[in-house]
Amino acid sequence: MNKVSGFKRGDIVINDSKFFSKNEIKYMVSGDSISKGVIYDEQRRKYVVLENNYVSLLQQKLKGAVHNTARFGNTLMKGLTNLKRDVEKDKPHIVLIEYGGNDCDFNWNEIAEHPEAEHHPKTDFPLFEKMLTEAIQFVKSQNIVPVLMSLPPLNADNYFKWVSRNDPEAEKNIMKWLGSVTKIYWWQERYNSTILKVSEMTKTKMIDVRGAFLEHPDYTKFLCSDGIHPNEDGHRIICNKVLEFVRNNYGFLLREGGGLALE
Repeated sequence: MNKVSGFKRGDIVINDSKFFSKNEIKYMVSGDSISKGVIYDEQRRKYVVLENNYVSLLQQKLKGAVHNTARFGNTLMKGLTNLKRDVEKDKPHIVLIEYGGNDCDFNWNEIAEHPEAEHHPKTDFPLFEKMLTEAIQFVKSQNIVPVLMSLPPLNADNYFKWVSRNDPEAEKNIMKWLGSVTKIYWWQERYNSTILKVSEMTKTKMIDVRGAFLEHPDYTKFLCSDGIHPNEDGHRIICNKVLEFVRNNYGFLLREGGGLALE
């Protein structure tokens, strides 16, 4: 294990504030459109990148530099190659890993056209677990601290309307294949449970983003109309949960006045 001025890299023990007073800590965020800050703009009727997304809010609260490598449409299969490359290039101290929302998704247009056919998610369930474990093992092998993030809950009703484009024929065909709208929530929950499982199996810390949303009786008001992307208030919830994690584990990494993004 590498040891620099009492700072142990890769073992979840980051407790040498003297080291960080002389050396700038580097964070990396690896994920999909949620971490990229993508929201659906209702007025412009298109996806845009939110200026005050949770990563940019964190940059204002944390000491050091936050490098956001998240990409719109990223699955873990796409992201893992980039994650390895970016980690080897930048050598961050901490990597936030946020995947699953695209991995559990289906090609809904194909389902609408061929509801009788067999359809698979973008990343099959066992492969998602295998690749997430591989990502964790790789980051740790570089003496870097990985931190997993759970998935924000989705609004199944709104998401169903979104993927069927409010087309009655598409709705009928998708429902024929799906069986029930609630199955959308259940399916995403399976992938979220895998993140928890990998966290426990690899002894990797996890930020419970999902739990932060579900603390609110109507968490759906923190999601865009597509039912899956957090809106601006949703990004504040994510930021606050990450800040809570940092405060509880590495409080000296917070800037002065590094309080909540949403009081």
